[in-house]
Amino acid sequence: MEPKDGPMPRWSLGSGSGLRYGSFVNSLSSLTPKPEEKEKEKPAISQRRAYVAVAVLCYINLLNYAERYTIAGVLPNIQKFFDISDSTAALIQTVFISSFLLLAPLFGYLGDRYNRKYIMIGGLSVWLVTAAGSSLVTESHFWLLMLLRAMVGIGEASYSTIAPTIIGDLFVGTRRSAMICLFYIFIPVGSGLGYITGAGVANLTGDWRWALRITPILGVVGLVLLVFLCPNRPRGAAETHGEGVTGQSSYREDVKYLLKNKSYVLSTLGVTATAFLTGALAFWTPTFLSRAQVSQGLRPPCVKEPCNPTDSYIFGAVTVVTGILGACLGSGLSRWFGKKVPNVDPLICAVGLLGSAPCLFVTIFAASTSIPTTYVFIFLAEVLISLNWAVMADILLYIVVPTRRATAEALQISFLHLLGDAGSPYLVGVISDTIHKSKPATHDWSFRSLKYSLLVCPFVGILGGLFFFMTSIYITRDRKAAAQLVEVNVTVTILESPF
Repeated sequence: MEPKDGPMPRWSLGSGSGLRYGSFVNSLSSLTPKPEEKEKEKPAISQRRAYVAVAVLCYINLLNYAERYTIAGVLPNIQKFFDISDSTAALIQTVFISSFLLLAPLFGYLGDRYNRKYIMIGGLSVWLVTAAGSSLVTESHFWLLMLLRAMVGIGEASYSTIAPTIIGDLFVGTRRSAMICLFYIFIPVGSGLGYITGAGVANLTGDWRWALRITPILGVVGLVLLVFLCPNRPRGAAETHGEGVTGQSSYREDVKYLLKNKSYVLSTLGVTATAFLTGALAFWTPTFLSRAQVSQGLRPPCVKEPCNPTDSYIFGAVTVVTGILGACLGSGLSRWFGKKVPNVDPLICAVGLLGSAPCLFVTIFAASTSIPTTYVFIFLAEVLISLNWAVMADILLYIVVPTRRATAEALQISFLHLLGDAGSPYLVGVISDTIHKSKPATHDWSFRSLKYSLLVCPFVGILGGLFFFMTSIYITRDRKAAAQLVEVNVTVTILESPF
């Protein structure tokens, strides 16, 4: 991979310019191309090709999250197959997320300096091989399943870190917001389909391992589409009429820049709380609902795989619908109020998380008496949480300069997984096991121990809402600072490149 992916762009955000973060110097009129030269400029790719590229990236994102939550859709089967407790079962997800977060900074560093398309191709290849290999693990080799799930995280880290930055370089303004919304809609959609396809295939074949083979097969198609249909545009191309910007700063300087950006730091804390909340709920909700119905005597306990997949089907369908509805509603509110309320994006995220907390409380306690009521409040909570998906991603793209976006994405991903969904399923599992051991084991007590452990989720949601409210104080200033740096932070490259 070559560090420079094409001709040297005219625009530069290198550290050698001497501009401090947020400063605004020089006259823009002396630094931009003349009108007659702008007319000669042609976009690097057509709009049609840009939309095709987004479609490919969305398809792969769908598969990424479908594969990630297939495990949750067949979790009762896996627990019976390997004879493992709640906390041990949760380690499957924790190991995956841990490798994901540890390698995200590396891919962020590479993504800001090398060919992003090649990095994604390599990462997806690793993902396909290891995801398929997970389905071949035998009953006595649980450790091998853990190792392969960790390697799946390597492949997904490369894609999740870099893909949003490519979309950011294909579009700008409201169109970019719409494309980012579309991309992030496929997080809940893919997650929901993971539950449905995982449980469905396991029930159809009688073997949960077949559920892990569907997404790698479809992933081969995605890899081919990525090779032939996804461009590698210059960084910052959308903001600079297709020419892009180049960065010459060190990784240490990038990190210092991000740490001084208060909106980035506070929004990352809010995103982390969101990840904690969604990680725990996504992993444990189907199992929680299944145990609730056993506790109420609505169905017999699962003593032999395959277990009843009904809850995974319903929860998967709810996740798909609420994900689409919430993401579209959040993006729409951002566009409608964006001109009147400059800091509306973090306010939307704050309202979503704070509003989901009481819905989650009702969900957890209603499961003891009424499953339909539980599903109603699960629906409301997921809609409110899903308001955040596209908005959170758009915030990062407009408060960080183009040459540092991959690093910003990577560090945010690492932090949100480290303190978010890497530990939340395991923490809930440990609390559940600890409570469960305090009394003789019964099916009702197994349900109640998981119920009490899930109470940590709404409190974390409230904390995340407060972080987003704090973000709203600084975001207008930080957004303007990033735009100014793109416009005027020019190095000697401009002097050496004729307009």
